Amino acid sequence: MKDVLEYSLKKLKDACKKLEEGINQTKDELDRDGVIQRFEFTFELLWKALKIYLEHKGVIVKTPRDSFVEAFRINLISDEKIFLDMLEDINNTAYIYDEETSKKIFNRIKKSYKQEIIKIIDKLKVERE
Repeated sequence: MKDVLEYSLKKLKDACKKLEEGINQTKDELDRDGVIQRFEFTFELLWKALKIYLEHKGVIVKTPRDSFVEAFRINLISDEKIFLDMLEDINNTAYIYDEETSKKIFNRIKKSYKQEIIKIIDKLKVERE
């Protein structure tokens, strides 16, 4: 299980790095859309890494929401709401799309989501050791 978590964290860290690069290079609407797509991919890797970690701890989760609730319960994350907001934004990008929504989601990715994902990566690395 440790190898699976290690691999999952590496993929998540790489995706987060690509997300950060995208944020830093954004110049227009097309770039912003690319960042949102990178965020969607990073989010998927995030919740799956949490799922693997939680399973290793004996907690079975099946959905992103469950993984965040359980991670909060065991104090792996300190602000459950921000992760549930991420989930809501992921759902919005899939079903409701307009430029104003895109800008709002991009700004949340840039100002808070990326940093929260980095915190989780760091905590999972420490927990793994």
